[in-house]
Amino acid sequence: MTVTFQLDGQEFTALNGGPEFKFTEAVSFMVNCENQEEVDALWDKLSEGGELGPCGWLKDKYGLSWQIVPTALGEMLRDEDPKKAERVMAAMLQMKKIDIQALKQAYEEE
Repeated sequence: MTVTFQLDGQEFTALNGGPEFKFTEAVSFMVNCENQEEVDALWDKLSEGGELGPCGWLKDKYGLSWQIVPTALGEMLRDEDPKKAERVMAAMLQMKKIDIQALKQAYEEE
């Protein structure tokens, strides 16, 4: 009825509650990635057989929600220049899988 597992050193326990309990977006995992290669690899593996969503969100083949986020996104969104952060947010809102280079281009626009 239960299983214990680790993801990136964090321990989780899952309970098989039966078919009446479905995954919802109320439970999701966010994965911070250091570079585009990590984003691409995780996005490709986790979305296989699942659904793509906006802004780095996806559902895996089991219906579990994930957000695959490059650490650079948070850094750019926290910039002291609100115009840079606004441009980055606007660019991200147009994406499914996050494209770090496109975010950097929006960030560096004049």
